[in-house]
Amino acid sequence: METERRAAVPILRQLWIDIDPEEVLNWTGNEDYHLFGRYDDGEIVAVAGVLIAGMLHHSRHAWLYDLVVDEPRRREGHGTALIRFTEEWAQERGCEYISLASPLAKEDTHNYYEEQDYDKWGYVIEKEL
Repeated sequence: METERRAAVPILRQLWIDIDPEEVLNWTGNEDYHLFGRYDDGEIVAVAGVLIAGMLHHSRHAWLYDLVVDEPRRREGHGTALIRFTEEWAQERGCEYISLASPLAKEDTHNYYEEQDYDKWGYVIEKEL
């Protein structure tokens, strides 16, 4: 399992560029964090990290923390296939929704998710402590 997680770190760091590779490896090892990979000819080309949680507004949902397709392999359908996989995986585990957060400036990302039938219904608001 750690070998697969290590293979995913360079792709995850395309999203988390300011995070140390060992820190990325450590959080992917959290027992509640599920890391999925998409492979093409034995090469990892995309990853998705998901947690299942229960909240007041959704009794049980999956939170898509990380979805990254390797830069040279984008626009080949790998991200969409991985989203479909995580949706099915979450539904099989009794989740009613799959949710994610995205920076305000990433309008292309928001449009992509809306094309995948995701609804933009609010904001994630946070404060660094």
